[in-house]
Amino acid sequence: MKIRGFEVVDKKYRKHPKKYINMPKRGSKTAAGYDFYTPESFILKPGEKKIVWTDIKAYMGENEVLKIYIRSSIGIKRGIVLSNGTGIIDADYYSNESNDGNIGIALHNVSDKEVTIEENERIAQGIFIPFLVADNGNSENIRVGGVGSTGEK
Repeated sequence: MKIRGFEVVDKKYRKHPKKYINMPKRGSKTAAGYDFYTPESFILKPGEKKIVWTDIKAYMGENEVLKIYIRSSIGIKRGIVLSNGTGIIDADYYSNESNDGNIGIALHNVSDKEVTIEENERIAQGIFIPFLVADNGNSENIRVGGVGSTGEK
């Protein structure tokens, strides 16, 4: 029985079909975060933004969330932040019909220098966290798409 973890997305949704995909892993025995690796090399110019598609999806319990944060070494030393501050991967993003749950990490270079990111470099970390549900304001809607698909139309 699977509880929580990571898988490579189905081949038809892969953005990097010819690349080896490093599965997220903890850097030490007591680390909270699972390091995410980029499957491609690229340069971010000052002020530039880029979504790095990891070709990874995450499964978890219904009352859990995977929160994505920038790695300290990328943020502090190189001036890269997440465009959305913190990435939120909901349980129902897994295997959705639009992109199979492919996790995209939205990077933004806020420094005044070009930053080179190498293939298979650790760029972000994900932490699984349980959350509570309120008595009201809940939804019975079912996700049908990928990124940004749960808003009302």
